[in-house]
Formats: sequence, structure tokens, C-alpha cells
Amino acid sequence: MLALPKRKLRCSFCKKSETQVARLVGGAAGGYICEDCVGVCNTILDAAPSPFKSWDDLTDEQLLTSIKASEASVAALHSLIHAQVAALRKREVSWTAIGKVLGVSRQAAWERFS
Repeated sequence: MLALPKRKLRCSFCKKSETQVARLVGGAAGGYICEDCVGVCNTILDAAPSPFKSWDDLTDEQLLTSIKASEASVAALHSLIHAQVAALRKREVSWTAIGKVLGVSRQAAWERFS
């Protein structure tokens, strides 16, 4: 019987392969998430207190705390995007292609990430 080649698993969010990450968690629907993306998700979830109804229901202290967590979320996502762009550039993907997926010009992508 001929063995089928093993399918390479990838994070459904950042698209890193199972060989590029330390851990990859599978979901019931067939998706996967790497530990880096889990960290980003946790940072985002920490940004809004639970259960969240509206900003008006929060105390000043809760709102100030949520700003700090929101800023951490932005920084984590910024770092992730920079790592993805660096990986693409290492593969010699053009600034034009990167700009196109980001909805900006080649020049704008280069200025933002180089």
C-alpha cells in the first residue's frame, strides 16, 4: 500500500508551519493556532474587562487599566506583522506584493517595515 505524504500543518492565523513554531494547537473545525498567536489573542482578550457591556459601565480605574492592555495588544500585533514581513522579505517577496495585501503602495510598505 502506498503511503500518502504527511500534510504539513500551519497556524491558521500567521501561516507559520509546524516546523517554524514550538507548539501548534488543533481545533475541532480543523484549524490550528501557534503559541505566538495564542499570546497575541490573550493580550487582546485582556484589553477589555469581562463581561464587557459598554465603556460607560466601567470605572475610571477599569478604563485606565484597559488602555494599558489595549496598548500591549497593539504592540504585540505590531511585532507579529513585522516578523511576518521580515519572513516574506527573507523569501524575497517583493514590496509590491506586500503592499498589495496591506492595501498600500510598495513605497508605503517599504517605509513602514524597513
